[in-house]
Amino acid sequence: MRRLLLVTEILALTALTALLAVVAVTLCRRFEALPALPAQARPLDPAFLRLSPAEIAALPVAVRWDAPLGSEHGALTYNAQPFRVTRHLGDDLNGIGGYNSDLGDPIFAAAAGRVVYSGVPGEGWGNMLILAHRVPNPQTGELEVVQSVYAHMEKVLVHFGQTLARGEQLGTVGTANGIYWAHLHFEIRFGPYINPSVGYADAPLNRTSPERFVAEHRGAADDLLNPAPR
Repeated sequence: MRRLLLVTEILALTALTALLAVVAVTLCRRFEALPALPAQARPLDPAFLRLSPAEIAALPVAVRWDAPLGSEHGALTYNAQPFRVTRHLGDDLNGIGGYNSDLGDPIFAAAAGRVVYSGVPGEGWGNMLILAHRVPNPQTGELEVVQSVYAHMEKVLVHFGQTLARGEQLGTVGTANGIYWAHLHFEIRFGPYINPSVGYADAPLNRTSPERFVAEHRGAADDLLNPAPR
């Protein structure tokens, strides 16, 4: 009786093995018949984009700053939504006419810097540029990485990697493709991480008041109109 059971088990295992082999061969043939799909790299999270030490060392040193919109000292403009009002992480700079009166007006580099981001990171941003600068710390004198951000632009007139002088035109005022009335969303950020990120948050993150920063780092007397170097 035991011998009969053993023979039965062996036959059952043999049959199961043969069945699994047939299934494996069938599946392999079907997979071979499938069209080859091109490998697609996953997009890199912009939060992990960081300037290298070599890139930081090559950034222009920004010792003088100006308002990015309007004439010298930011004349003929007003700040429609200052930093941290309604959780805002920048300043919304408008021409004094409001509405779309400043549509197409020139936007200037607030300081000497290099374009480290150019693109449309999201619907609410529209065209965005980020310039990176090295700025002397007022207390220590050490050079720190500072970014200036320009968003909602109608036209971008510079390209990624380009080095700009203070006061050089980099684009024109836009509406983020009709989402807002024309204005410039302007930010000042600290650090080497190049991340478009968000324009509103409960905390200031790595941002500071652009109006105050430009005033504190202007690098010129108030009665000097501070034209861009040519």
